[in-house]
Amino acid sequence: MGILELTYLLQGLLWTLLLAAIGFAGGIVFGVIVALMRVSASPWLRIPAIGWIGLFQGTPLLMQLFVAYFGLPLLGFDVPAWAAVSVALTAHASAFLGEIWRGAIQAVPRGQSEAADALGLPARSRMVDVIMPQAFKLSLPATVGFLVQLLKGTSLAAIVGFIELTRAGTIVSNQIYRPLLVFGVVGAMYFALCWPLSLWGRKLEQKMAAATAK
Repeated sequence: MGILELTYLLQGLLWTLLLAAIGFAGGIVFGVIVALMRVSASPWLRIPAIGWIGLFQGTPLLMQLFVAYFGLPLLGFDVPAWAAVSVALTAHASAFLGEIWRGAIQAVPRGQSEAADALGLPARSRMVDVIMPQAFKLSLPATVGFLVQLLKGTSLAAIVGFIELTRAGTIVSNQIYRPLLVFGVVGAMYFALCWPLSLWGRKLEQKMAAATAK
């Protein structure tokens, strides 16, 4: 495998990073909304959030990619493949992150909310200034773990023909007829991305466990 093939794989790696970044950033924005709807006292907000989470947690990411890739044009949206994949990843991430953060919000000791009430803080300030900062710390290990899964999940974009790292590896393999070498390099690239994040998530979890034990 020469410089040209390696450069092509690196271009695919760049698209993998971009897809993961777009999906994760979009998932953060909509995931916060989903989490807040999920813990709302209003059934008009809570029930749609439960349905959204159930839909995307209960169906394969590949199917969600197919729906976005083939469904958006049927609705009149002429979007490029990367945009359709980004929409699917964002929706997928929002459901999982929303549920992670819902659990973190509900894990904050009830006494914190009661103390905020005693101080006369309004509901918005209680959530934004008291509960969510603590929930953010509690959710970090699971959030990092999901980011690792999302990075690996971008490989499914190859199924709809988008050229990210896995698809680039397939193309290079078909050109030089050395699949073991090519996908060994592809696997090493995924490992270089995911393993440090996994270690970071594990350290965060250990720190939280140590802090809780004190």
